[in-house]
Amino acid sequence: MADELTPETPEEEQPKKKHKQRKNGLYPGVSEELAASMRTGWADTELRGLEPIAQAAHTAARRSALSRRFPGERLVVPAGRLKTRSNDTEYPFRASTEYAYLTGDQTENGVLVMEPAGETGHHATVYLLPRSDRENGEFWLSGNGELWVGRRHSLTEAEQLLGIPAKDVRKLAEELTEAEGPVRSVRGHDSVIEAALTDKVTKERDEELRVYLSEARAVKDAFEIGELQKAVDSTVRGFEDVVKVLDKAEATSERYIEGTFFLRARVEGNDVGYGSICAAGPHACTLHWVRNDGDVRSGDLLLLDAGVETHSLYTADVTRTLPINGTYTDIQRKIYDAVYASQEAGIAAVKPGAKFRDFHDASQHVLAEKLVEWGLLEGPVERVLELGLQRRWTLHGTGHMLGMDVHDCAAARTEAYVDGTLEPGMCLTVEPGLYFQADDLTVPEEYRGIGVRIEDDILVTEDGNRNMSAGLPRTSDEVEAWMARLKG
Repeated sequence: MADELTPETPEEEQPKKKHKQRKNGLYPGVSEELAASMRTGWADTELRGLEPIAQAAHTAARRSALSRRFPGERLVVPAGRLKTRSNDTEYPFRASTEYAYLTGDQTENGVLVMEPAGETGHHATVYLLPRSDRENGEFWLSGNGELWVGRRHSLTEAEQLLGIPAKDVRKLAEELTEAEGPVRSVRGHDSVIEAALTDKVTKERDEELRVYLSEARAVKDAFEIGELQKAVDSTVRGFEDVVKVLDKAEATSERYIEGTFFLRARVEGNDVGYGSICAAGPHACTLHWVRNDGDVRSGDLLLLDAGVETHSLYTADVTRTLPINGTYTDIQRKIYDAVYASQEAGIAAVKPGAKFRDFHDASQHVLAEKLVEWGLLEGPVERVLELGLQRRWTLHGTGHMLGMDVHDCAAARTEAYVDGTLEPGMCLTVEPGLYFQADDLTVPEEYRGIGVRIEDDILVTEDGNRNMSAGLPRTSDEVEAWMARLKG
């Protein structure tokens, strides 16, 4: 990685100041002759006649709905800032979900401000970092200059792409400090913006804004459904990639599986939507196993829970539990088939007008029946469910909303989410599981160390549901046949 000349002062905080020299930099300074040379001789690279991004009409509709919900109030929604990983390196930037949902933009330091206009409307402005200044040298001297981190869109370009007036974000904090009237802001993403609003907002009012934006994402529009299907389709291909290299994973570790899926996510999308769970053998009994440093052994199961995130930040969330050598043992098949039956019952319960809890209850009923049938729990099944006894081996809920966040709509009110009713356009996961810990002395030894989860992404339709991840086989026989084909 190149050693930057002046990365210590953020570009947006010193647009007209002399750039600070880096400690231990190899150059003592910048000569007047070099500075003059760097100011001239550059072609005009302004992009003209740009078409709006694909979701521009949808983001405009979302802003209109937000405006109607909070008339007469200034609304401030930041994208967030770069976060330090180590010393002077940062994590890859991921814009806040609320900001990206309302603008379609994904650049750091961006802020959407909706100024009250009349009794019911708002004027929306997106505040962004403009292109680096070539006159004062920040484009090559600043650690965030374009020659270091790449070209940004100009404000004019951004207006064309986003369909929103754009202004220089470097002046925004001062403007917000002087602003009057009621303000709401999405917290937790931009400390500079929060400091400017500290005496103008309250936690309660800001939380109402966050809750509204969370609940607004529950029903997906046509663009969102298309992006989710795109994410799922790439995820299916990522699972196929993994099956083809299981022999290499056996020679190395779970990391080979993680890296294989990550390649697909980066080639076809933006990233993985969450840390991939590549859990082989007893690691499958750890619900969020993301260390991915264990052995991959023939005869064991691989629980792969992974999802591709699209360039527009919509993520899939799919799980399959695969026999590493291509064939389930009798006990593995028994447990797998029980989870499959549970998932079938859950998916069948997903339909418009149903309660959100219905698919969970249906899935759990089947798991409880199996545990009683196997003699692991004493019936009747209704007693088991009333006391939650099945949870020793199932642990988690059977699904969640899915969208821009893998656990989407998380700030929604309980009455609007888990106690709510399903509507067409909602997307959720159905993912029952059974997990028999390696040290669980309450089950026969043959069960111990086996973990199975099957997860699909389900869209609520007008007349029922659609399994968006049906491209991956689910029954034990289908899984074995699919793996055999892929392995050749």
